[in-house]
Amino acid sequence: MKLRSSPSSPFGRKVKMATYILGFDNQVTLVPTNTMDTNDSICGVNPLGKIPTLEDNGSNFYDSRVIIEYLDAKAGGNKIIPASGSVRYDALTRAALMDGILDAAILIVYESRMRPEDKYVQAVVARQRGKIIRGLESIVASKPVYSHGLIPDIGEIGLACVLDYLDFRKQLNWRDYAPSLEGWLEEFAALVPGYKESMPPRE
Repeated sequence: MKLRSSPSSPFGRKVKMATYILGFDNQVTLVPTNTMDTNDSICGVNPLGKIPTLEDNGSNFYDSRVIIEYLDAKAGGNKIIPASGSVRYDALTRAALMDGILDAAILIVYESRMRPEDKYVQAVVARQRGKIIRGLESIVASKPVYSHGLIPDIGEIGLACVLDYLDFRKQLNWRDYAPSLEGWLEEFAALVPGYKESMPPRE
């Protein structure tokens, strides 16, 4: 399998962590990908030119949610995505919340990185920051406790990636809004395979 991604991509990190949790880490070759480089071959395997993209057995899979579901099924199913019932939809809904927070966080990065300074729109940043804050507050209200040992579910993988990405890019200090998640993250980090190996680089 080939995984096209970037070390700083939180969506790519979700997939990388899943490969460790599911025991595929030694079967995956990481292909560093720069989506801003017009000469990068990513568009040949994903017409959207987006990461992460997984290549396996002649097929290409994207986005991260699809890739993780594919890997989960390849591992026998019902590992990090519950197979059925209310627990499945709970995990998928939490995963969607984490993806939405990450989308907002990335848009804040793009606003400062992709626009000239005089075109920077503070209202856009404030709107995206509001989504992040509401998302964090919603997570705290559910009183999450990490108790799944070596096999977190897809929502928990996403939450770890959210917190670390906010630390990495500093869109805001999540501890100001969700201080109780610090203990949650410590438990997760201590137990889950691939957590440290997939950590984004410190710039």
